[in-house]
Amino acid sequence: MIKVRRAEERGETETWWLMSHHTFSFNNYYDPQNMGWSDLRVINEDFVKPAAGFGTHSHKDMEIITYVLEGALEHKDSMGNTSIIRPGEVQRMTAGKGVSHSEFNSSKTEPVHLLQIWILPERRDLEPGYEQKSFPAEERKGKLRLVASRAGSDGSVTIHQDAKLFVASLGAGEEVSHNFEPGRKAWVQVARGSVNLNGQSLQQGDGAAISDEESLKIAAQDEAEILLFDLAA
Repeated sequence: MIKVRRAEERGETETWWLMSHHTFSFNNYYDPQNMGWSDLRVINEDFVKPAAGFGTHSHKDMEIITYVLEGALEHKDSMGNTSIIRPGEVQRMTAGKGVSHSEFNSSKTEPVHLLQIWILPERRDLEPGYEQKSFPAEERKGKLRLVASRAGSDGSVTIHQDAKLFVASLGAGEEVSHNFEPGRKAWVQVARGSVNLNGQSLQQGDGAAISDEESLKIAAQDEAEILLFDLAA
């Protein structure tokens, strides 16, 4: 079964420096019909204006993944990490017992476009942790590249949950497929472009909750970038 969540159905937060689209309930946007999917709790598509961003704030008991689509995001946290996240890089932060961080657009002239993803951890009060890795374009071109997993498989970042995150960059007409173990769920998020997902058309910003499917075929209708979450039931 595939249930599509259209881009225009998402919640929104808009300020002078931020436009954020919320796939699931988040902050002041409350949607009891869309509280998450399996252990996937948040997918926010954020557009941050130059030299602006999220001031220091705290998190607890969450696996936080940041994926930048355009521009560059500066990160600082209470663990002592300072970094710049650019397209093709994946950052994972385990909030665990508690961590504070800030995220700012590092450019004074160009906006930054990113996805911030929250996944519920397998247990509470984990030690806070941080990881950031680069996944070159050739590793994502025309194929699903594993970028986050419980075991840190294939050079992916390690998340503390039975979940896998794949990304793919597809040219028009290119297709990828994914098979599921029995009982697994999935979520597909279209970051750019448009795709055909098992016969259903998805546009940029659309997502799809997937259950009771043995496999997926994702074909790009034009140049596209997608994220695929393989999740426990």
